[in-house]
Order: sequence, then structure tokens, then C-alpha cells
Amino acid sequence: MMVRADFAETVSVARETWHWQPSPQAGVERVMLDRIGDEVAVATSFVRYAEHSSFAAHQHDLGEEFIVLDGEFGDEHGRYPPMSYIRNPPGTSHTPFSDPGCLIFVKLRQFVLGDNRQCVERINDEPVAAGWRTSDLHSYGGELVQSISCAGGVEVELPVVFLEAKKYLQSFLITAPLPHRSPPDRAAWASLFPPHLRMIDADRN
Repeated sequence: MMVRADFAETVSVARETWHWQPSPQAGVERVMLDRIGDEVAVATSFVRYAEHSSFAAHQHDLGEEFIVLDGEFGDEHGRYPPMSYIRNPPGTSHTPFSDPGCLIFVKLRQFVLGDNRQCVERINDEPVAAGWRTSDLHSYGGELVQSISCAGGVEVELPVVFLEAKKYLQSFLITAPLPHRSPPDRAAWASLFPPHLRMIDADRN
């Protein structure tokens, strides 16, 4: 399966054209943002778990990283509330579940070779009164994972990684919650391979 697999192509996908697709496990659905492969794939997706749903035990041969956007994600290693960033390096395994249901943003099989750090980080989502705040979540071998929080109406300079003298913003997830709403009222996913930008609007519904 190939979904937006040409990263040199500029793509825009309207929210109303989204299609939540069932996974092999009942109660777990996903929106495929990009994908190269079938069930075992290099992939970026939004995944939602219904209440009291679970996924069969499985191993991540080439790693997994994800952010909990809403609800609570759990496995035998712990329970993770919104704004948790989890990295499961190559060779790790788990049995995911969610009692209240959850929405997560997932990247599969995209670890830098040799990166074996397993971690759980809390993304700082405290409001920013002015300007923006940057927090490093992970770095290895030229890869940099950051959290950026900014005040409304602020123009943010996006982080850029230099690899082999080329500039790459490999993946970018933006959430903009309203003060009275959870989950985020609006989210966007972008992957930049100069000179092209790809962005997808997202919400839970």
C-alpha cells in the first residue's frame, strides 16, 4: 500500500475528505497520513481507540513514537495522559489498550539507525503569554524532536534539521486547543521536504 509516499509532492487533504479506516483490531481506527507498506509499514497516522478497546501484543522491529492527544493510552508499562510523548525503540513490544478511549499521533519504523532510547516525556502545554517556547524532547544522529508552544497571532520560525547539506523539517504536528475544549479544537500535520510543504487538518470527529 502506498499513501502519499512521494515526499517531494505537495499534498493538501481537506478534513471533510478524511476516512477513518478500521485496523485489524475491533475498536481501533486510523487515518493514514502517509504509508509505505501494508500492516507492516513505514507510516504516519492518527489512531483512535474506542472506550475499553485494545490491540493485540506486537513488537516494533523498527521502532514507534507517538503523542497522546486526547484520552488515555495504556499498556503493560504504564498509562499515558494527553501530551505524553512516547518512544519505543526497535525490538520493544507492548500490548496497547485504552479504557476511556484516546486519540494518538503515531510514526512507525522511522527511527534513525542505532537510536535505542526508550522514553516517556511530558510535553509542556502551559499557555504562553507572548512569543513562543521551544522544548527538546529527543535528539539522535541528526534527528531533533521538539515541542513548540506559542501565543496567539505569533509567527513561529519552524525548526530545521540539516542533513547532508540539505534542510529538512521531517514532520510537524500542530495543535491549537480552545481554552474550554479538550481535545484540541484543531490540529495540523506537516511534512516539509524543501521546497514543498504538506499539511493535513485534523480533529477527532
